Amino acid sequence: MKEIHYQAIVEEVSEMCKRANYDLGDDVYTAFKKALSAEKSETGKEVLTQLIDNADIAKAERVPMCQDTGTAVFIVELGQDCHIKGGSLIDAINEGVSKGYGEGYLRGSMIYNPLNRKNTGNNTPAIVHIELVEGSELTLHMTAKGGGAENMSAMKMLKPSDGMEGVKDYILSIVKVAGPNACPPLVVGIGIGGNFERCTYLAKKSLFRSVGERNEDPAVAELEEELLNEINRLGIGPQGMGGSTTALDVKVEVESCHIAALPVAVNLNCHASRHQTTTL
Repeated sequence: MKEIHYQAIVEEVSEMCKRANYDLGDDVYTAFKKALSAEKSETGKEVLTQLIDNADIAKAERVPMCQDTGTAVFIVELGQDCHIKGGSLIDAINEGVSKGYGEGYLRGSMIYNPLNRKNTGNNTPAIVHIELVEGSELTLHMTAKGGGAENMSAMKMLKPSDGMEGVKDYILSIVKVAGPNACPPLVVGIGIGGNFERCTYLAKKSLFRSVGERNEDPAVAELEEELLNEINRLGIGPQGMGGSTTALDVKVEVESCHIAALPVAVNLNCHASRHQTTTL
């Protein structure tokens, strides 16, 4: 049995929150550069250049790359032979988020409930998903998920008779409606299958994969490429100003579902696709 102390989790989560907001991942930064070389619109090229400059400034000056520093969302892989000593895992994550957002001068965006709209002041509570796995390690995957793109996300219970064309049409319709509001160029996360709540989790989970990382299933990987091409033919472009780069990538996760169902969820991520991973 491996023991991990509560405070070690607090400190690591705190640093993850700061790094996520200051340091754009190499995968996204490289995707910006690739998109800039391929973008056909002069306005689109200018926007992409500004996004690259913005990422450089954030990293150099240790300031957030966007004023919306996001909801702290975690997917935790908890080894069944791992024991958290000195407190609960959820409490440690929330204390770490509070510490990181406070020390990092990051905006607190969480409210106590959607009815009273009162800000919690420290960007907690975090959204935490726990997956029990073999072994004794604790792996924390974190993303700082912006509100604008989240607001343009959607889920629908399609009919099995809608088939693959219905799935693709629905996904494209969500991206079209989002237009500039989700701050493209996007990373488009898609869940297909499961049930009502599981499908949306699959869409979120897909966004934790690096830009350019394909699904292990060749058929699903092919669907990701097809959808990426279709989305980039919509002409929405960087920041909705027109161009050939509406999305940097498309991620699809697929699971089993009921014979009467065809759940599809689309979780959009803005160009600030912020994610961190650490193992304790």
